[in-house]
Amino acid sequence: MVDQEALRKGQSQLERIRQAKETEKRIAEKMKKIKHKLMVLSGKGGVGKTTVAVNLAVTLALKGYKVGLLDADIHGPNVPKMLGVQNAKLTVSDDGMLVPVEPVPNLKAISLQMALPQDDAPIIWRGPLKHKAIQQLLDEVAWGDLDFLIIDMPPGTGDESLSISQLIPDMDGVLIVATPQEVALLDATKAINFARQMQKKVVGIIENMTGEIFGQGGGKKAAEKYNVPFIGSIPMDARIVRCGDTGEPFVMKYPDSEAAKAFHDAVDKLLEVLGEK
Repeated sequence: MVDQEALRKGQSQLERIRQAKETEKRIAEKMKKIKHKLMVLSGKGGVGKTTVAVNLAVTLALKGYKVGLLDADIHGPNVPKMLGVQNAKLTVSDDGMLVPVEPVPNLKAISLQMALPQDDAPIIWRGPLKHKAIQQLLDEVAWGDLDFLIIDMPPGTGDESLSISQLIPDMDGVLIVATPQEVALLDATKAINFARQMQKKVVGIIENMTGEIFGQGGGKKAAEKYNVPFIGSIPMDARIVRCGDTGEPFVMKYPDSEAAKAFHDAVDKLLEVLGEK
C-alpha cells in the first residue's frame, strides 16, 4: 500500500529541487551580463572590509565603469549608510524586479537593510533563509549590464560566502582585505584557504589601515607567502571613518588625499590583474 504522506513529501522535495535549479539557471543568465564578479572577503571582522568595498566600487564608478555593489552581509548590512542612502527602501519595477539605488553616477547598490521596517531591526535567520535571501538579491534585482559586481561579504567564511560561491560559479574570484599586523597573516590564510577550497581564484590582498598605529606589511607578507597579487595599502586616515558615518564616500569627499590616491592605485592594480589594463 502506498504511503500517501511519504509520497507527498517526496513530491514536495522534488518540486523544491526543480525550483532551485530554475533559480540557479536564471541567476547564471543574469550574471552573463556582468563582466567581472568579485567577492570582498576578510578572515575576521574589524578590518574595514565594507569601507574598502564601498570605496573601491565608487572609484571604479568614477573611472567610468558600470558597477553594482551587493551588500551580502545579512546580519550587519552597512553599505547603505556608507553610501548615504540608509533611508532608501526597496522598490519594485513594473515587471516585478527589485530596483537598486544609484547613489553616485555609474553605481547601483542594493542591501537587505533596505527591506527592514526600521534601521535597528535585527535579522535572526539560520542558513537556509540567508541562502534564499542571497538568491533573491542575485535573481530578482534589475542589475542590467555591468562591468563589475562587487559583493561585500560578512566577516569569516560562513553561510553567505558559501551561497555566493555556489550561485556564481563563473566568479572572477575573491579580494581579501587584511590589516597590517603580523596576525593578519593568519586571518588572510583562512580566507585564502576558503577561496581555494571553493575553487575560486584569489585576485589579491589589499592592506587596510596602514600606518603608525597598526604598522605595515602584514597584508603584503601574506600575499608573498601564498603567491597571490598584492593590490595595495590604504593608509590610516581618520576622515575615512567620519565619511563612513556621514554617508559620504571618502574618495569623492577627499579626492586629493593620500588614502584616496591609494584607492585609485589599488583599483588600477586590480584592473591589471583582471586583464583590463
